[in-house]
Amino acid sequence: MDPEIFLYTDGSSRGNPGPGGYGVILHLNNTRHYKELSQGYRKTTNNRMELLAVIVGLEALTRDGLRVLVVSDSKYVVDSVAKGWVFGWEKKQFSGKKNADLWKRFLKVYRRHEVRFQWIKGHNNHPINERCDVLAVEASKKTGLLVDVGYEETGLNLC
Repeated sequence: MDPEIFLYTDGSSRGNPGPGGYGVILHLNNTRHYKELSQGYRKTTNNRMELLAVIVGLEALTRDGLRVLVVSDSKYVVDSVAKGWVFGWEKKQFSGKKNADLWKRFLKVYRRHEVRFQWIKGHNNHPINERCDVLAVEASKKTGLLVDVGYEETGLNLC
């Protein structure tokens, strides 16, 4: 599969839980066109931000049926999808699984495209991954951070 879209993502949490953020870069294959997205949250976890970065990136795509390569340094996200774990969790209605709210949201947008995942080692001088990290960390340090409702207000952090 030759991707039409490269989706680079990273998530960050200063403390786990703590203030966190995500960084996303969408890059249209063989062009100079790209878009950066980021957002910070006042209390969340690193895994939530890693997963939310992928979700937000996929949700930003304006057409369905695109071939997307997600490049992430999150083993949690990449292995959960590539090894099929999330599909087993879905069959069991995410019973006892953390971040079920985000995984359900992910599956909805994931199924709109042809998505592959590629894991890369974080903090290994990959320029786009490093830029995503900067976006995520900077977002986590802003004032007026959003509430991660799925974490703070629904009690899902107790799972």
